[in-house]
Amino acid sequence: MRKILHFDKDAIEEMDKRFRANFINSVTGYKSANLLGTIDQEGVTNLAVFSSITHLGSHPPLIGFITRPTVVPRHTYANIKATGIFTVNHIHAKIIEEAHQTSARSDAVTSEFAVTGLTPKFIKKGKAPFVAEAHIKMACRYVNEYPIKENGTLLVVGAIEDIYLPEGVHDTEDGWIDLSKARGVTINGLDSYAEPQLLDRLQYAKPDAPITSILKK
Repeated sequence: MRKILHFDKDAIEEMDKRFRANFINSVTGYKSANLLGTIDQEGVTNLAVFSSITHLGSHPPLIGFITRPTVVPRHTYANIKATGIFTVNHIHAKIIEEAHQTSARSDAVTSEFAVTGLTPKFIKKGKAPFVAEAHIKMACRYVNEYPIKENGTLLVVGAIEDIYLPEGVHDTEDGWIDLSKARGVTINGLDSYAEPQLLDRLQYAKPDAPITSILKK
């Protein structure tokens, strides 16, 4: 049996800043991997990798993501506040290097699309740019934000207004989307990307009823 390591709050506090960031970002588990596309009022596009996007509800369809403290310029957040719109683009296995490069700090007049070679795609006139290379794309509208007082971050809430995905990746009977067919990846920590493997789909759990597989019917 492997030795169990224990890190108490004092040990965590004493860690090097970068070490601690990697450690805590990894221990919380795999996270979603998306690129947020925005545009400013002068027409400069912006693209940034986010691993904090999460489902908040299905009716209405809402998502949330965390943006770090705005004590320094946050171009994605500023653009969303100015225009009220943004896109969410799933990262897949063939664009992980380009996606990761968007985390590098750029000035407000530099588009990450130009830096990375990813292609901006405007599906609706005047709207935020999608990533043409992404297989699954969503257009979202800013709804609200909630300050997290404990660390100065913000929870930004967006409403999903349009969804684009390739034919054949979703179950036309129950709506489930098989992300593995779109080669969607997940993020571990700050800099690691993994391609998940589908293990099973399980029936809706009910009291006193055995768990059964949907895929193995």
